Amino acid sequence: MLREMVNKLPASEKKIAEFIIESPQEAISYTAQELGERSQTSGAAVIRLCKSLGLNGLQELKLRVAGDLQKTYEVGYRDISPNEPLESILKKMTTNSIQALSETADIINFEELQKAADALFHARSIHFFGVGSSAIIAQDAQQKFLRINKHVTTFSDVHMAAMLAANATEEDVVFGISFSGKTTEVTKVLELANQTGAKTISLTSYGQSPVSNRASINLFSSASRESVFRSGATSSRLAQLHVIDILFMSVATMQYEESIERLDQTRAAIDFIQGNEEKNKGSKK
Repeated sequence: MLREMVNKLPASEKKIAEFIIESPQEAISYTAQELGERSQTSGAAVIRLCKSLGLNGLQELKLRVAGDLQKTYEVGYRDISPNEPLESILKKMTTNSIQALSETADIINFEELQKAADALFHARSIHFFGVGSSAIIAQDAQQKFLRINKHVTTFSDVHMAAMLAANATEEDVVFGISFSGKTTEVTKVLELANQTGAKTISLTSYGQSPVSNRASINLFSSASRESVFRSGATSSRLAQLHVIDILFMSVATMQYEESIERLDQTRAAIDFIQGNEEKNKGSKK
């Protein structure tokens, strides 16, 4: 969180964040006042930093830093090099994926996650929207929630998404997905949804952004960094898919018996379609 947010913070908070990143073991032993003095700021600035990070206070920040110091995975997302051996690519991409999932689990806010699950569970209709690689996440969310009989739509076409948002009601959920949090189309679709009174949820990388600021419920995935060959994009996509999976399982368990029945029905429907296709192939032969 600190590495992702450091360049977005006000000057005094940035100095504290940089001090913690450089000297984490030392930082967790200080009080707010001591940490402010060591970073040449103030105790009040330390408290403001915690608020900027969405944390309840210095104690939570110190616990998170201490937890990170205990982790054994390799820190830092690694990109590929020219003529990289396949074995090395496999190791790097696996490491990146594990780190993205671990970081996402660390930054999830359970209160916001519960609000999102409740909103999706009670929604009359759910409209997922993303652009580019985030559109793939939206499509994945659609097929998952359709399997448990939720009324779900997703359109990568912004005009279609705008029409849906404009006609949404307070019984509906509009779910905007943008890793950067700066996608103009997603921001505007959420603005439209807010005007109609629909519940709005965002899924972005960690930190405040135009997209998260337009949503009433904010979910964050790992703040993996982009790189030359966009291996960050593969890690961020996996992290976003992970959040969608968590939401799907949360809603499914809230209607457990019905979900089991619906999943069986959808599985049988697919088997039926595939069975007919096999029969048609056989008759043509």
